[in-house]
Amino acid sequence: MAAGNNDKLIRVVELFAGVGGFRIGLEGASDAYKTVWNNQWEPSTKRQDASLVYQARFGAEGHSNKDINSVRTDDIPDHDLLVGGFPCQDYSVAATLSKSGGIEGKKGVLWWQIYRILDEKGDRRPDYLFFENVDRLLNSPATQRGRDFAIILASLSDLGYVVEWRVINAADYGMPQRRRRTYIMGYKKGSAVERQISDAEEWIRYDGTMARAFPLTARVQDISSFTIDGTIKEVSDSFNSGKQKSPFKDAGIMVGRKVTTVNAGAVYDGPVQTLGSILVDESFVPEEFFISADELPQWRYEKGAKKISRISKNGHEYLYSEGGMAFPDDAGKPSRTIITGEGGAAPSRFKHVVQTRSGRYRRLLPIELERLNMFPDNHTLHPEVSDGRRAFLMGNALVCGVVERIGKSLYRAIYAEEPVSSRPIYAQRDAMPTLSLDIFSAAKGSLVVNRPGKVCALDPTKHLLIGFVKQDSQEYFCDITPTKVYYTGKTRSFPSTIALNKLYYFMPYIKGQGVRDIYLIRVARIGSKAEVRKDSHDREPRLVFDLEYLESLPNYKPVRLSILNTYTDTLLGRVLDAQLP
Repeated sequence: MAAGNNDKLIRVVELFAGVGGFRIGLEGASDAYKTVWNNQWEPSTKRQDASLVYQARFGAEGHSNKDINSVRTDDIPDHDLLVGGFPCQDYSVAATLSKSGGIEGKKGVLWWQIYRILDEKGDRRPDYLFFENVDRLLNSPATQRGRDFAIILASLSDLGYVVEWRVINAADYGMPQRRRRTYIMGYKKGSAVERQISDAEEWIRYDGTMARAFPLTARVQDISSFTIDGTIKEVSDSFNSGKQKSPFKDAGIMVGRKVTTVNAGAVYDGPVQTLGSILVDESFVPEEFFISADELPQWRYEKGAKKISRISKNGHEYLYSEGGMAFPDDAGKPSRTIITGEGGAAPSRFKHVVQTRSGRYRRLLPIELERLNMFPDNHTLHPEVSDGRRAFLMGNALVCGVVERIGKSLYRAIYAEEPVSSRPIYAQRDAMPTLSLDIFSAAKGSLVVNRPGKVCALDPTKHLLIGFVKQDSQEYFCDITPTKVYYTGKTRSFPSTIALNKLYYFMPYIKGQGVRDIYLIRVARIGSKAEVRKDSHDREPRLVFDLEYLESLPNYKPVRLSILNTYTDTLLGRVLDAQLP
């Protein structure tokens, strides 16, 4: 791996970058990830909205807005990790498999640009690969189930990579959108991660990058193995020919053309985000997003079950049927998958519609679509990009939270330590001069801020640590954001009476006010303040808690810090019942 200034560094090249979902997720995982070059080009259009947004958020340095077919490999810097959600329109959820062109379709051929870059890099090709695609990739095309994925795996094997994959529905792990996607990881032979792979089944179920990021259940009797034989041409011509079912299951790994695969079930019991938890208050919604009483019948028709007589191209008449959809969308569950046609006021079967507290119906705002993909608020806001195009960009995007968790897992696998990030996925990136977000700079008084929420069941019997927050960190902890990091005093002064293995929740104590906000302790580890304050010389070891915000009490509750005037170890129920001494 590359290194600079004695810091760990993972140089990233991002292909088909869109508006930067991979970059946001990886930077949210660790400061070690540094994007050194990226490419975004939308073919067949003069408007390059995604490129405009990407440059506005991350700057023009290292950004390429050229057709990847015309980019020379020598112009792409050497890197450690190649990432990209390579285009999938030809076999996406918007088209049935029987109508899709698969990897041989117009945009499917862009896979070969990835292959070209890796091939031409030779000995300098990256140690790691991280790709995203639709879940149907494992089954396409309809005439030869699994052929497209077999071509990808065989190609990467020939280039010297071990490959694992996993189909992940973001909502199965507490994220706010039901978005199933195939995530692919590649490890070059001899790399730090590849050397750890000894048993394929164990890697899939317990030890792998994917399994550690997204725990799963898999029955041993469901595990199957096979080899992908022949040249790429032979794989393309004959793989799984004549069979009705793809041999690829939800999770798997390929080592030297031998595939081991199994269907996976999600394991998750944490807090959950829903469609309702990311909605903006009704008072902030512009009138044009509301559906008028005159338009409601057409919306109900589009969403309802129907049978329509149609005529095929060869003149055959047939009956087209489709089932009904929920109207309005259930705000108590994660949302349906966002598609590129989400924008615009015209009635549509696929667009989301929610009902407000006043009883009115409305479409989703661009900021809400961003939240469903776990982007920072107003990430796509740009003076040259319309609301409709912002919706299109989110329909093409990925869920940043999935990338963040895999990025953390990959870092742990490479360096055998916990990652640290000063750029969480929800944090706004500084805008370039072409993008002004200071429209409220002259406003007087406090502004109402809408924040994503989560659904969680607090357990009053779990241990809670209350920790004092120093003056210079009070503003950080008073700002309710989804994740926080709390550094205790130096380890030699941390109370030995506190059992770390029993701690479950954390509440920051604000001097003069008390406690209000409840966090889940995701990770407890050893670290130092120099991790996030690069100018700090304080490298004294401290306990570090990586926190996930759950909810807040209606008001601050005064408490007494009973251990060294700095900590209190108690049960959550005692705070909720106001019985803390």
